[in-house]
This record gives sequence, C-alpha cells and structure tokens, in this order.
Amino acid sequence: MAHLVFDDVSVSFGGLQALSEVSFDLRDGEILGLIGPNGAGKTTVFNVITGVYRVSAGRAAYDGKPLAGTPPHRILRMGLARTFQNIRLFQNMTALENVMIAQHGRTRAGVFGAVLRLPSQKAEEARIREKSRWALDFMGLLDLEGEEARNLPYGLQRRLEISRALASEPSTILLDEPAAGLNPTESAALMGDIQRIREHGVNVLMVEHDMKVVMGLCTRIVVLEHGEKIAEGTPAEIRSNQRVIEAYLGTSH
Repeated sequence: MAHLVFDDVSVSFGGLQALSEVSFDLRDGEILGLIGPNGAGKTTVFNVITGVYRVSAGRAAYDGKPLAGTPPHRILRMGLARTFQNIRLFQNMTALENVMIAQHGRTRAGVFGAVLRLPSQKAEEARIREKSRWALDFMGLLDLEGEEARNLPYGLQRRLEISRALASEPSTILLDEPAAGLNPTESAALMGDIQRIREHGVNVLMVEHDMKVVMGLCTRIVVLEHGEKIAEGTPAEIRSNQRVIEAYLGTSH
C-alpha cells in the first residue's frame, strides 16, 4: 500500500522550476531515501509534503487525501511529521518541554478548560506528558528530560528533534539529513534508531547525504537532479546507475 504519492508534481517560483513532473510513492513499512546533489529539489519535496509549498501541477496525496491547500497543522494531524536539516529546537526549554510541544496539534482542551483546570484538561496534560516521556525514552534521552536543549551536545539535539517528531504520533516521519554533523559512532546509533522507528510501524522518508547511511537503511532510493527524477531503485541498482554516478561525480568520471 502506498501512503504518500507524488504524481507528476511540478513546483515553480516565477521562472525557476524547482520540481518538474516528479513521481514516486512511499509504501507501507518502508524506508525510502531521497538523494541528489545540492539544489536537486529534495527540500522542495519535503516542503510540498508538509504544506509549506503549493504544487504548480500534478498531485501530491497522503492516504488518498490531497496535500495541496492543506495547512501544516492539519497535515501533522494526518500523520506526517518532519525534522529539519538545521536543528529547530527551543533552546531555553527543557528536553521534555520541547517534545511536549509536538502534541499541541492533537490537544482538545480549549482556553476555558485550561483556565479552570478542568479534570479533562488535567487528564489530557498527563497523557501528553506520558507520550512525550515515551518518545524521549525511545531515543535514549529520558534521563535528560529536565535538561535545557541548549546544554545538550549536537548529536543529542539531533535525537531530541526526532523524539519531538515521534511524539506527534505520526504514521510517516520525514527525516531531513538526520546524520548531518554526526560522528561515525553517532551515525551508527542513528541507523539503529531509524530501523526501530520503522519496526514501530512508522514509515520513513529520508533525505541524507551520507551514502553509508542511505545504502545501509533504505529499501528503495529516489534520485533527483535539477528538480527532475533521474533514477529509482534498490540501493544496489542506484549504486551502479551510470546517470546517478555522473550526477554526483561529473560526466568525465
């Protein structure tokens, strides 16, 4: 079953064609890699999925529901969560508080319930805290729940951002260069975490430049260049694809 579907999606900004008739799908239980040189259109794909950009042509849908015109908070409720290439944490808030924010889109208690501290509001707050602590524990950060994000090493901040995405209870998570800036030991640990995320029933779409991570994790890989899809296949097929080699290393190679 395909959860996320791109069908001939094009995105243009004036005279700039960011994506041109890109098609792919994300299937149940899959880790799909999205790779390509800088400027290939990978982040544009993520921004279309999360409602930041609108498509100029084609169709993008999740579980049969169109993504075009859907605001980001509703896309989150549909089950799509993402991390960012540049870490976006609230540096002066604790790890637990950062993760609890992810549950905001699923809260039901309004201002009236919050002001009066109604039992329903207290129960919801307890549920949010429990789910957030679970997400921290999943990523090995529970012992640091009271630590401010700014005091965490870079690698742990990366893990915290993934914890926050998991706390939103997604069915699909979009990871934007999760291994960027990590040392080899941290990258190996991250690969194990991503495998466990899939085993937990969450599909993964991943943009990543570390080819060891991509080839070691992904079931399929989609390759973009200048906004166009130039290849799709298994890691073995992509590794030997001449057009992919030329895109990364140049035609003379």
